[in-house]
Amino acid sequence: MVQDKHSLRTLAVALTTALLVAGCATSRVTSLPPTSSPSAEPVPQASPQPLALPTAPPPPPAVRENRLSPATGSLVTQARAQVARGDLPAASSTLDRALRIEPNNPLLWIELGKLRLVESDAHQAEICARKALALASGDRRSQSQAGRLLADALRAQQRNQEAREVEKQPFMN
Repeated sequence: MVQDKHSLRTLAVALTTALLVAGCATSRVTSLPPTSSPSAEPVPQASPQPLALPTAPPPPPAVRENRLSPATGSLVTQARAQVARGDLPAASSTLDRALRIEPNNPLLWIELGKLRLVESDAHQAEICARKALALASGDRRSQSQAGRLLADALRAQQRNQEAREVEKQPFMN
C-alpha cells in the first residue's frame, strides 16, 4: 500500500505538471492572432521584398497602319471617279459621308485635303492635312502622306519656308 500511495503521489505530481505546462501553452496560443485552422502553426511574416526592375528595354511601340474599311474604301473610290469626271461637289459630299463613318481615319482626311487642293482651297487643304497628321500617330506612311499634303497646301498659299520645314520632319523620309 505504501507503494500505491507513492505511485498516486507521483501520478498527481505528473498530472499537475502536465496541466501547468498545458495551461502555459494555452495562454500563449490564445494571445496569438486567430488562424484559419486551430492546428495551424503561426507563420512568421516576411518583410516585403523590393520588386526587381526589368533589365531589358521595353519593346518599341507597335507600328500602326491605317486602312480604310470596305465601306469607306468604296466611298473613296466613288469620290475619285467623281473628281475624274469633274464633279467636285459630288466628290466632296461622298468624302463627307466617308468621314461620318470613320471620322478618326487620317486617310480620309488626306483624301478630303487633296480634293480641297483641286478645288483651289489651300487653306482648307492645310486644315485637313494637319488633322490627318494628328490622327496618323504611329503610322509612318500616313504621316508621310499627310506631310506631303501639308507641304503642298502651304506652297499653294505661298508659304514656302513653312513647306520646307515640314519636309525636313523625320516622318517625311
